[in-house]
Amino acid sequence: MAKDLYEILGVPKTATDDEIKKAYRKLAIKLHPDRFATASDEEKKKAEAQFKEINHAYEVLSDKNKRANYDQYGSEEGPQGFGGFGGGGFDGSGGGFGGFEDILSSFFGGSFGRKNPNAPKQGEDIHIKINLTFEEAYNGASKTVKLNRDETCTTCGGSGAKDASSIKVCPYCKGTGTVRKVQQSLFGQQVVQTVCSNCGGSGKIVGDKCAMCRGNGYMRKEASIKVNIPAGVDNGVTMTIRNEGNCGRNGGGKGNLVIAIGVTASDKFRRVGNDLYMDLPIGYYDAACGNTITINTMKGEAKCKIPESTQSGTKIRLKGYGMKVLQKESYGDLYVIIKVETPKGLNAKQLKLLKDFEDSLQANQYPQVKKARG
Repeated sequence: MAKDLYEILGVPKTATDDEIKKAYRKLAIKLHPDRFATASDEEKKKAEAQFKEINHAYEVLSDKNKRANYDQYGSEEGPQGFGGFGGGGFDGSGGGFGGFEDILSSFFGGSFGRKNPNAPKQGEDIHIKINLTFEEAYNGASKTVKLNRDETCTTCGGSGAKDASSIKVCPYCKGTGTVRKVQQSLFGQQVVQTVCSNCGGSGKIVGDKCAMCRGNGYMRKEASIKVNIPAGVDNGVTMTIRNEGNCGRNGGGKGNLVIAIGVTASDKFRRVGNDLYMDLPIGYYDAACGNTITINTMKGEAKCKIPESTQSGTKIRLKGYGMKVLQKESYGDLYVIIKVETPKGLNAKQLKLLKDFEDSLQANQYPQVKKARG
């Protein structure tokens, strides 16, 4: 049966946030691995297990939502999971109080949980923006972009040294990149592990530096990268090209090139998802009698059939004449919005013909107009 988290920290279920925090700090100091440096293997394992228990208990009880789930369901995961240490594992987040690493660092000089300075470090991503015309977004485009990025020095291979003989093991930390020292605090003597100040954590001392990169191991260079943008991209879409970012450190991989796509609006088409909309002005005759009109679409010319008695605002669908669906061999639809245009600058003869035509109409031929006029 899983241990009660409140019992692990030695606090009641009614404990306040501050009481939980104080109890955890007290136990964390008592069970910290540095206190068991000279203990037997059995004692070390026991202390390590207890240390993990209090870390987990604090992670749950210091988080408002997790604590509420635990109090109600017996598990920080809520009604979906019970028992054990849960599926997520301890991440050192520490909820609303700040992580246990932050608390312990106040006692151990910030050394607890320090990452290995010699570990491979992933290169940073590079973010750029590429602007496309509406037509380029529809058809796809190939762009060549130029950017400055860090690249591993080809002369020294990233070591920063003139040659292999110029690299020596740091005599201060013996190549570990860290040093341990005894520090006096309010809680007695504590063993503190810090980054070696002599080598900066690299564990190595470079005598003669590489003349090309001046000992950095990398250089800033301009690169030209061809970017193939697929048809159908929309404004705001993000593309990622892997391994085209800055170089890593200590043998770490390259970062990525992250591209934000911008698309210039069309003066003719409006995009909604993969569908396109366009306005089509027509005259009175075509609206009344109907007609088939040739229109220009993104795919080229297409026939748009106007039915008889078409009203302004009527929407006509042309299937498959919309935007290319991204990464698929299909298209959205084109919706043609009819706009019946009223003629301007009529002469006297035209006005009389129009008046005679208007007078000849029956009520059922102008239902909305007759209804509005009573």
